[in-house]
Amino acid sequence: MKLLKKLIAAAALLPTLVFASAGGFPLDRAPERHDLASLQNGAKLFVNYCLNCHSAASMRYNRLRDIGLTEDQIKNNLLFTSDKVGDLMKTSMSPADAKTWFGAVPPDLSVITRARSSADGSGADWIYTYLRTYYRDDTKPTGWNNMVFPSVGMPHALWELQGVRTAKFVDAKDPHDPKKTVHAFAGFEQVTPGKMTTLEYDTAVADLVSYLSWMAEPGATKRKQLGVIVLLFLSLLMVLAWRLSASYWKEVK
Repeated sequence: MKLLKKLIAAAALLPTLVFASAGGFPLDRAPERHDLASLQNGAKLFVNYCLNCHSAASMRYNRLRDIGLTEDQIKNNLLFTSDKVGDLMKTSMSPADAKTWFGAVPPDLSVITRARSSADGSGADWIYTYLRTYYRDDTKPTGWNNMVFPSVGMPHALWELQGVRTAKFVDAKDPHDPKKTVHAFAGFEQVTPGKMTTLEYDTAVADLVSYLSWMAEPGATKRKQLGVIVLLFLSLLMVLAWRLSASYWKEVK
């Protein structure tokens, strides 16, 4: 019931995201990186770059032991000074300040991938593309814009890693009406380099998205493993039932 409430809350906070995805910008497929090293790197990125503004109120720090981190590693690398291992992942920023600075309270990220999936089925793909399509736009209050979510209120939190880019647009004929001209996207232009190469940044974002997906349902891996075991058991039971039935009807004949 608590998870359902979180999903409803996240979906309620993200109506504009649903319409943004309907804008037609093609989504890139998010790589499936579910090994422990990737999840641990994603957790580090989440704490360092996302948790300043977003909460993950359905997740406790000590749950990170499920992705191979020890309690000491969590304390020494992922906790803020006043936090404890058993605490929920909450931001210290007040909702009032968040609304003043960003125009809306940043959504809780505990179930963001599941909320996105329930909205239009894209989930991880949407977030993966969104975090990789920011560009500099001085006409916007934050100085940033996004191809997946135009006029986004959230600034580019990962800009130091990706660097500063601008978007190039060209005038082209509207494919639906040749008499009209549209402002078509023609790619990005790197203005200043980031701390990472393009490949390194894409890999880091994939790790972050994988962690967000894991955080939305930490028990998914065990659930899938249990499902495989149940199916194997039922298969064995079917074979035994089939042979027992054959033996029974053989005696009847």
